[in-house]
Amino acid sequence: MPSNKKLIVITGPTAVGKTALSIHLAQQLDTEIISCDSRQFYKEMSIGTAKPDHVELSQVKHHLINNRSVVENYNVGAFERDALEILNRLFSTKDVAIMTGGSGLYIRALCNGLDTFPEVKEEAKTKVKTHFEENGIAGLQEQLKELDPTYYEQVDLENPQRIMRALEVCISSGKPYTSFKAGQYLNQNRPFQILKIVLNRDREELYNRINQRVDQMIAAGLLNEVVQLYPYRSLNALNTVGYQEFFDAIDGRHTFEKAVELLKRNTRRFAKRQLTWFRKEKDTIWIEADEHKSVFEEVNRFLK
Repeated sequence: MPSNKKLIVITGPTAVGKTALSIHLAQQLDTEIISCDSRQFYKEMSIGTAKPDHVELSQVKHHLINNRSVVENYNVGAFERDALEILNRLFSTKDVAIMTGGSGLYIRALCNGLDTFPEVKEEAKTKVKTHFEENGIAGLQEQLKELDPTYYEQVDLENPQRIMRALEVCISSGKPYTSFKAGQYLNQNRPFQILKIVLNRDREELYNRINQRVDQMIAAGLLNEVVQLYPYRSLNALNTVGYQEFFDAIDGRHTFEKAVELLKRNTRRFAKRQLTWFRKEKDTIWIEADEHKSVFEEVNRFLK
């Protein structure tokens, strides 16, 4: 692949406005979009993941959306492999491609590569599982805060699977999970140049957009989607904000109204963790989300 090929990454917290800008940019540059949203891979999860709608998907060709089922195992390593293959094909006919989404680890995987995780010992898996069964998610959260306070600030604290995975690595290796995941760049010599733009908004404005988006999801039929996915609620793909709140409501742990309230709160917290992640990333350019002119000026400088 010639080294004059370029990848433009448009990222930022959930609900900041990535989709519309990326489609506009792709249309102007006559190129295609690779999604790096770790929940939009799954074809059964649409409303709760705020996927681009049919009109948006028809405007520009998107890759890695609806490409997997929730019953399939799909991880960041598989994403890195698939995204590199797609880029290789795209760059055979185009000089520039766009990647957009808010999953920071997936962006890092494609741009920099990832360290290899240590092998997790069965003893560690058993220890973490027992701890969860005896102490619940609060016990996992406390242990993670002790063993890896950095990851504690980044991870979705309502997702037991991700916390358990991190604890298994901590216990097996004797090192923080982030020593493998968050601080180590392989700096692979990718055969393309990369521009990373982080979209941002005033915090109150962003939170209002999140609350409005949740209301729109409810109106669009999120509860029906949740009911259809309820039989698969134990799968890793569904251990995420937007579904767990309503699974708990179905199980009688709280009311539907409480689930909506928790979804708004948990999504706001998720956005805050995303912003924390992006602030620690190298070589990023931060631009206010409504300043499309500034984005295009930055892109034009990069392409020249």
